Amino acid sequence: MAIWWLQVQFLARVLLLSICICVCSSSTHTWFACSSAASSLFMCCLWISGIQKKPQVSVALFKALLPVALFHTIGHVSACVSFSKMAVSFAHIVKSAEPIFSVALSGPLLGEVYPFYIWLSLVPIAFGCSLAAMKEISFSWLGFNNAMVSNLGMVLRGIYSKKTLVDFKSIDGINLFGLISVVSLLYCLPAAALVEGAQWSSAWNTVTSNMGPSQLYLLLGTSGLFYHLYNQASYMVLGLGITPVTFSVGNAMKRVAVVVSSVLFFRNPVSLFNWIGSSVAILGTYLYSIAKGKAAADGKRAAAAGTSQ
Repeated sequence: MAIWWLQVQFLARVLLLSICICVCSSSTHTWFACSSAASSLFMCCLWISGIQKKPQVSVALFKALLPVALFHTIGHVSACVSFSKMAVSFAHIVKSAEPIFSVALSGPLLGEVYPFYIWLSLVPIAFGCSLAAMKEISFSWLGFNNAMVSNLGMVLRGIYSKKTLVDFKSIDGINLFGLISVVSLLYCLPAAALVEGAQWSSAWNTVTSNMGPSQLYLLLGTSGLFYHLYNQASYMVLGLGITPVTFSVGNAMKRVAVVVSSVLFFRNPVSLFNWIGSSVAILGTYLYSIAKGKAAADGKRAAAAGTSQ
């Protein structure tokens, strides 16, 4: 079951990126609002049908969701901007630097202290990203900066999601992401109207003249579904009995699958430096995941030893 969810995550991520770039590369706020709407509708169907237990949303929970949904919105919108400004493969190599932000921010925000080998595992990530950027043909500062903003947003989303799950024990990962999608939609709809509202009419005419309204609706709905499945799988997979090592391997392979498939699909030229830097950065994310697992295991052993004494 856990391996099946990993496969869902891989497939959803790859297909989501392809549709994202093909449909609305210049209307990132609008595209994300449509994805959030589809995700919210999907969760509402699950709640109404009883397939997923409806969460009890209190005022305190809603307030706790506000920063999580904000960082979620910032992370995904900036990622879409990055994908539209430079090669998707390179944007994902930059996004592999996310663990650097995670380690740097978890200390002051969560009070976590990391051992030296976790810090060492960040070195190949930083080196690989730098090496890949040296000879990147599609390099764009706007795309690069948005990828880094996306890293920051996603890390803060993870940190505050963790705090929310600790503070509200009745909420599971599925319902948490569903509620994040609903609140994120409240953020993104006004932003889309303000930033891109004047372009909606011309963008609609341009897109529908190329593919027709029915195909556009299908692509938007499909991208929203894959967007939801990818994120939901990320929230669920560690709770399905999968080992941290297996998850680490799967996470590294997901990055490889996304980079390789985007190169094949979009036919972006990739230099030798790009491939070497990408490989080093992806290896670094794998080493970071392994180091995190080792640190967690060492912490449990230390706690168990302290209790037995």
